[in-house]
Amino acid sequence: MRRYNFFVCLLLLALTSVSCQQYRISPDTSLTDSLNVVDTVVFRQLHHYARNYNFRASTDSLTLTSQLPEEKVSGLPVDSFEVERDRVLVVADIRIIKADTIDSVWIELAQDQSVSGWVRESDMLKNVTPDDPVSRFIMFFSNRHHQFFLFLLIVLIMGYTFSMIRKRQAYIVHFRDIATFYPTSLAVMVAISATIYSYIQQHDPEMWRHFYFHPLLNPLVHPFPLALFLVSAWMILVLFIASVDDTFRHLTPLGAVVYLLGLFGVCAFNYLFFSTVTTSVLGYLVLVAYIAFAFYQYFTRIRSPYICGNCGKQIHSKGRCPHCGTINE
Repeated sequence: MRRYNFFVCLLLLALTSVSCQQYRISPDTSLTDSLNVVDTVVFRQLHHYARNYNFRASTDSLTLTSQLPEEKVSGLPVDSFEVERDRVLVVADIRIIKADTIDSVWIELAQDQSVSGWVRESDMLKNVTPDDPVSRFIMFFSNRHHQFFLFLLIVLIMGYTFSMIRKRQAYIVHFRDIATFYPTSLAVMVAISATIYSYIQQHDPEMWRHFYFHPLLNPLVHPFPLALFLVSAWMILVLFIASVDDTFRHLTPLGAVVYLLGLFGVCAFNYLFFSTVTTSVLGYLVLVAYIAFAFYQYFTRIRSPYICGNCGKQIHSKGRCPHCGTINE
């Protein structure tokens, strides 16, 4: 326990200074000093980025127009070029083209000091992510295709784990669990974190959008709901490390791997389930019921506060040891 307390203290201390630093391109000044047709302050507040902000191409479908957007909107012939995936792009200029009925916001993206092009903001956002690993992680888990494959993975893992449990060859959190509180806490914390995420998406999506473009991991610099979500995310990391360590202490290597697969399946299910059902008040009642169930299972069936006087293993209650058969009083 002392090593966990020491680790938690170090982690909490790091929270006061941690942040994500973005790699920056130095664009040509002729690009950034173009005609100021956009109020930069207002645009940054509404769109959460401005000139000199860095994006990274996430697909091979981003097409930039070499000529000015007015020529493109007017139907004049223009040249265009494709941007390859993972290319870092800097916002060089922003223009509002009111004559464009599709999207009036046009963004000039620069690959380097000599190559740049224009694209509608709506087309750009479909094909780029902020040049930050946290933003790319958020985009990955927000992708519905990835969520679908995650759901299939959950079904496979849970099916395999429950088949092992039926043969009495495996443990699983909440039911045939090991005598440690960390896996239960991890599953519950994932459910709580998913609920907070759902709450932010419903009540203040712009807060989450701003975090997506500026993903500082220090909870002290964010509004309370987002700070609470980040605290829960850090706690998930700590509980995950503690769960892995304790699982390998209680089980054989093969048994630990099977148990952790089941734990991953439960946590992934909690993430998908509670981020969906908490769109209504009923979802919050389900969360309270789940937390009560998880704690009840642990404290009434799983918790092992006693140690057998003969074999030294943890036991749930006094009496006959289930491991060696010795009577403990």
